[in-house]
Amino acid sequence: MSRDDLPASLPGQPQSGARMLELVFPKDTNYHGTAFGGFVLSLMDKAASVAAVRHSKHHVVTARMDAVDFHLPVRVGDALALEARVIRVGRTSMTVRVDVYRENLTSGEQQLATNGTFVFVAVDLDGRPVPVPPLERGETPN
Repeated sequence: MSRDDLPASLPGQPQSGARMLELVFPKDTNYHGTAFGGFVLSLMDKAASVAAVRHSKHHVVTARMDAVDFHLPVRVGDALALEARVIRVGRTSMTVRVDVYRENLTSGEQQLATNGTFVFVAVDLDGRPVPVPPLERGETPN
């Protein structure tokens, strides 16, 4: 199977959304043994950008991170399950909400650890803003 044979998104996943799973290693943590905030923000930005590209079908740039809340610490060995979805669309911009769940892999317990919103601007190959399509029916912003 080649990359061309792979689906654009997972079955049941909205075209304006993205999911990621990342395991937390010691290199991702501070001296308390919890994940660096910057590590989590980096993952959130990646997941959000995938959702924005899927929606706009263009390159995107991060314009802003808003209201990021860290609710629970994430420790070495935890998995981070990220869910990103476009919740608002402007003329050239998209607001993407990202929820990050901490998962204990041995127990299966998941808890919301972090969430936030990101604003992206769709751009052409010269970096100029380009219009983005509206959210489709059935893509309900939460």
